[in-house]
Amino acid sequence: MTIALQRKYRVGHSIGWLALGWMLIPCPATAQEVGDAHLPQVEPIVSDEEFRQSIPALEQSEDQGADGELYKPLESIAEFERRMAAEDAATQPQGSDTPGAAQTAAAASVLDDGDVVEEIGDALISDKELLKPLLPIDRFEVTPVEYAQAEDALEETSIRYETRLNGLESANQESGTDLAAMFRSLSALEKNSEAANVAMISARLDEDADLMSTLLASEGWYSPIVSARIERPDEGDSGPYRAVLDITPGQRYVFSEIIVAARPTVPPGLARDNLPLSIGEPIIAERVQRAEANVTVALGEQGYPFAKIGQRDILLDRETGEGAYTLPVEIGPRSRFGDFATQGEAVFDPDHIAVLARFRRGELYDRRKIDDLRKALVATGLLSTVSVEPVRSGESAGEDSTFATILVNQTAGPPRTIAGSAGYGSGEGFRLEASWTHRNMFPPEGAVIFSGVAGTREQGAGATFRRANAGKRDRTFELVGEVLHSEFDAFSAYTGRLAARISRDSTPIWQKRMTYSFGAELLATAEKDYDPASGMRDRQTYFIGGLNGELGIDHSNDLLDPTRGFRLTTLIQPEASIDGGFTPYVRARVDGSAYYPVSDGLVIAGRFRLGTIQAAKVQDVAPSRRLYAGGGGSVRGYGYQQLGPLDPFGDPTGGRSLNELSAEVRYRFSDFGIVGFVDAGQSYARTTPDFSNLRYGAGIGGRYYTNFGPLRVDIATPIDRRPGESRVNVYISIGQAF
Repeated sequence: MTIALQRKYRVGHSIGWLALGWMLIPCPATAQEVGDAHLPQVEPIVSDEEFRQSIPALEQSEDQGADGELYKPLESIAEFERRMAAEDAATQPQGSDTPGAAQTAAAASVLDDGDVVEEIGDALISDKELLKPLLPIDRFEVTPVEYAQAEDALEETSIRYETRLNGLESANQESGTDLAAMFRSLSALEKNSEAANVAMISARLDEDADLMSTLLASEGWYSPIVSARIERPDEGDSGPYRAVLDITPGQRYVFSEIIVAARPTVPPGLARDNLPLSIGEPIIAERVQRAEANVTVALGEQGYPFAKIGQRDILLDRETGEGAYTLPVEIGPRSRFGDFATQGEAVFDPDHIAVLARFRRGELYDRRKIDDLRKALVATGLLSTVSVEPVRSGESAGEDSTFATILVNQTAGPPRTIAGSAGYGSGEGFRLEASWTHRNMFPPEGAVIFSGVAGTREQGAGATFRRANAGKRDRTFELVGEVLHSEFDAFSAYTGRLAARISRDSTPIWQKRMTYSFGAELLATAEKDYDPASGMRDRQTYFIGGLNGELGIDHSNDLLDPTRGFRLTTLIQPEASIDGGFTPYVRARVDGSAYYPVSDGLVIAGRFRLGTIQAAKVQDVAPSRRLYAGGGGSVRGYGYQQLGPLDPFGDPTGGRSLNELSAEVRYRFSDFGIVGFVDAGQSYARTTPDFSNLRYGAGIGGRYYTNFGPLRVDIATPIDRRPGESRVNVYISIGQAF
């Protein structure tokens, strides 16, 4: 905000002056043509005859026909000086000691060798020397300059200095702002404490004096006095120079009047009510700019998308220290949402854009809904650039309003993606996942995904069709087919799976407060299980059909690295198993977690899980569908699925209920973090968890924070370790443990 002072003066206006020059062109007395132009005849001021008569005639001599002196050849300088010396000697009184032309003539004489010399200043230079030819450049010799001191002693020296500010105390106290700190962050003097010479210090000081005036003006002091001076150290003192700014802030200007020049709005006074400035408060540039921006935002949220802020006018009075503020606002037409239009390389047509929008034609315009639509378009991942803006349509919408066309300018991005992830866990071994995705093979947003798993304990492949925003914003339809081979201590299985699912899920770009999913799946799986009757692990085939439903509430502040809030998720899966008979049962699970920030870098986090399988015996449920505890996402310190009932061979058989508890202390510094944790849990053969025989694990973890989430490495050990259990277990993954 630029402000200039007068007795009474305005801010934001400037006046320019245009200078015009005239050229006088002489012309002859008679008319003539210049190009196609005919110049008029002009009577001469003096006739040619009168001009010739006014010139005096040259005196004639009998022998030369003209003035003899005029036509004489020029004499040489030596002859001229001898003549002048002779004339001077004739007029010089006898006995005079004053040197005159005679002495000069004696100097300007012929040398013993016959050369004529002339006096130039105090030197006598021979004509012969002047007439000598110059030496060729290759024969010209230059004697190097010899310095009296070594080259090291001739290196450039620098002057140390320090900066001092005098007189800012009252301004700091009144504004509540550390102006000195603001000055130091921008100061030319403060960027260095040395200069090549005093002139350089002076230049920096002048620049900083202007900076200080600008900083004071930004806080309301528009007529400060800033004096700059340099204090030299005393003679013999090796201390630094001092660059000093003496500051007298003067009076701080305040608003005496606030006027918003705008036509009426609905509701009335909309522009003025959203300009958060008050009479009597200081005229602070940043606050004025924020207040004006707030007017534009508020008008855009209440039906005025084309509102524009004009050039402010502040009339300051030096005598009173007050300012009259006027803000012109062009309101524009009151508008309602109209039709959609697209430009650029269109990925989505207007019909699908309407599916993504959270508004309908005829609703009062609100720019927040436009921002929401833009974010939804970005979240599809199919656009490299996108913008959404209103355009005047001129079509009346009734109630003194018009329709605003919503123009979407879109550019397609790469539709294909290759992704991968890797991890390691004790009991799970190494696991590598990769996928290839075409996100828009079946427009709009019909994606095909091919995925694969390669690991020491699990291998498989699958294909997925997924349509995002399927007929409704944030609704996703998925159809999945996959085959999988698993080889764990708890079970060994060959599984084929076909599933359909409709969901509303969170993504790293679009985290949602409430999520849900429901669907159905069919499984055919051949799995090894311990048979109490035979005392062996035999392979059995299960055919399983089921429904599933999940509901989640997420009030955390981040999907992959939450630091505050909580999450709660409930899963219910009615299923039926066919293994020589029809066995229906219900699987259910509840997960919850909470996060509390102790300080900026310290977070305490906690988690619990409860699970149950109702209405079936353990042997009637396929081993892969039973409940297990232990591992990186469960109770760290133990192998994967190692907690719970065991068969005679020491392998886990799984249970019908489980409970888990975890607590972490997370400390982050820069891009790194350290975590201390304690986990507890157990799996039970009965259907209800009773928190008995809990097993505990404790450990420490490291985190490296990236823009897609933290990389996690946890090292844990079991507490009260039993024979056969590992002393140390390691878990590597992406994202926090919970």
